[in-house]
Amino acid sequence: MFGRHMGRHGLNEEMMRLAGRFGAGRRGFGGGRGWSDDDDGGFGRHGHGRRRMFEGGQLRLVLLKLISEQPRHGYELIRAIEERTGGAYAPSPGIVYPTLTLLAETGLASEQVTDGTRKLYEITTEGQAYLAEQADEVTLILARLDAVGNARGRLDAVPVRRAMHNLRNVLINRLQGGLDKERVHEVVALIDEAAGRIERL
Repeated sequence: MFGRHMGRHGLNEEMMRLAGRFGAGRRGFGGGRGWSDDDDGGFGRHGHGRRRMFEGGQLRLVLLKLISEQPRHGYELIRAIEERTGGAYAPSPGIVYPTLTLLAETGLASEQVTDGTRKLYEITTEGQAYLAEQADEVTLILARLDAVGNARGRLDAVPVRRAMHNLRNVLINRLQGGLDKERVHEVVALIDEAAGRIERL
């Protein structure tokens, strides 16, 4: 297996070579919700202007960690990450499946076909060793995913957006209807007061 003979530096070089074959880093049709889905397993960089959930190679570590807990299909891995972030982020199949293929090609994971065409992935001995070397980084990545999930749980954006939309419509209607200077100052004071109270929460 690659992981047994190459060492960390050689392993990364081999994964970079394989990336060209599998097109890792191409954007898929999932992910998003404000987060960039452009982690490519450590093989390149994109610039879509959104916040990256993973930097280069971090998704690879997350997938290894998840299959070290139990063998999983690609779809199950996507859902596991989405659940961990409280639905705030789901990596696209166009990122996850090429990364899983690379993990198998480099000996860090094994795959077997189940249910016709579905592939079940599990970590290998080499993968366990590689994961152990990266334990500190894995802990940090998972903590970030948990933080996203916790923030999502604290703030459900739907009612907040509804309230903001309602405020906007009321202001437009009142201003179009005509307000004298005194009433405008009252409106401004109410908005400032609300902003201050929210800030102190």
